[in-house]
Amino acid sequence: MRVGSKRAAPKSVPPRRVVIIGGGVAGLATAALLAHDGHDVDLVEKNDDLGGRAGSWAHEGFRFDTGPSWWLMPEVFDHFFELLGTSTAEQVKLVRLEPGYRVFFEGEDEQIDIWGDEERNRTLFESVETGAGSALTSYLVSAREAYDIAVRRFLYTSFDSPRAYLSREVVHHARTLAMLLTRSLEDFVSQQFSDRRLRQVLGYPAVFLGSSPERTPAIYHLMSWLDLDDGVRYPDGGFTTFVDALSRLATENGVRVHSGTSATEILTRRRRSRSRSGTGIGRELGRGLRRRNEVTGVRVRDNAGAERVIAADIVVGAADLHHVETRLLPRDLQTFPQQWWDKATSGPGAVLAYLGVRGSVPELAHHSLFFTEDWTANFDAIFETPTHIPDPASLYVCRPSATDDSVAPDGHENIFILVPVPADPGLGHGGIDGTGDPDIEKVADRAIAMVAQWARISDLAERIVVRRTVGPADFVDDVNSWSGGALGPAHTLRQSAFLRATNRSRTVEGLYYAGSSTRPGIGLPMCLISAELIRKRLAHDRSVGPSS
Repeated sequence: MRVGSKRAAPKSVPPRRVVIIGGGVAGLATAALLAHDGHDVDLVEKNDDLGGRAGSWAHEGFRFDTGPSWWLMPEVFDHFFELLGTSTAEQVKLVRLEPGYRVFFEGEDEQIDIWGDEERNRTLFESVETGAGSALTSYLVSAREAYDIAVRRFLYTSFDSPRAYLSREVVHHARTLAMLLTRSLEDFVSQQFSDRRLRQVLGYPAVFLGSSPERTPAIYHLMSWLDLDDGVRYPDGGFTTFVDALSRLATENGVRVHSGTSATEILTRRRRSRSRSGTGIGRELGRGLRRRNEVTGVRVRDNAGAERVIAADIVVGAADLHHVETRLLPRDLQTFPQQWWDKATSGPGAVLAYLGVRGSVPELAHHSLFFTEDWTANFDAIFETPTHIPDPASLYVCRPSATDDSVAPDGHENIFILVPVPADPGLGHGGIDGTGDPDIEKVADRAIAMVAQWARISDLAERIVVRRTVGPADFVDDVNSWSGGALGPAHTLRQSAFLRATNRSRTVEGLYYAGSSTRPGIGLPMCLISAELIRKRLAHDRSVGPSS
């Protein structure tokens, strides 16, 4: 079946009227899948442009991806596109990055290049620490095993069936899984590697999960297999090409996209006397829930202020879950009211700097990481109370112009800097050419100076011809982010797997959730999986693992 040829909804599920709230990756992916299954789908997005956090900004010949910049877990993308009758290769052109990334360390003269090749990384680790090469091999075997179990049993499930827990595979690995869930990634890595630099390379994936190595379960060491063996890729033309592909597939399958249109209320009515008992796992197990209300539609307002109602049998909140729950529903119908969020842990906020730089910057790879010696203090500044902006701060730099000529004018470089900071909108907004709030601009100035010093680009600041900063308050304005977080709720033990926010309302029949706030979690692959989980929900498919 090719793109655009809609198929009938599964026999057990009649076509439904669906409204998707949010035109980010999860919203677009959910819309495309449900429309492809034969449902009648409207998607509303408050901004004029689609993509959500995966946005794009162009200025004076430069084009910046404003969000995700790492293409990992390629088989998740492959599977998603196959569900729509197409392929990754037909939709985007991927480039494998070599090296995958470069790491600079405070107090060290030499940087480290990480490749998507186990043997090459084994040699590198051994050169840094005697015995670390063989330790890496064992570490990656464990990481691959954990990754495969996660994909087969824990990612593609809403935990509404005991099969996620009681399979022979899970029972066989129960002791190991229990250890990985109850130990921190920091402890797990430190037990096997002594050199601070290697521990930081293996601990950094926790930041992708909106957390820190000491706050993240060791099960997430599975991510090291992705970058140290499977490799890092980049979509030629930038991540906006991926968003364009999702938008194109959605509209080709019949989705009606309403950009510049904000959802202002999820409309409900009392249900008839029938009830449906909960049969799920964990929080859903044995509750015998009665959803007293059911959705009837979504009230929306366009940029001109005109309001209307889009009728719906199904509503999928693919925007920030805190916003959907606390702003679009009355208190008595909220599954996750404000007091739930008061006990939750946000991922970090971020100060972003989009820089257009005159001349070349070969000192930086496509991806470069800058790690301070005491990065525990960095993470404590972000996650402990009271919070404060870390200084110096570990940071991430993307130079897509190292790979892609289209993102910068000839003779210039495109540089994106991300500095993790507390998720606190009070830190302020960014701006163009230094016009952002003082604290945001100071963070950007320090980051530019740090990159210049550590990478030995002494004139970096003087060569900047385009500058725009973004702060936590911008995330609130642009994507209705809870607490100004850049990623979503952190992947702590209490916010992982079946303990993460469920993707179905417990009080309103027909209301579902997709995106980084809910299961399975943060990142582009997880957003695609969250879309598939909604598809499985509507099809009454309780299987674990990817849909066949």
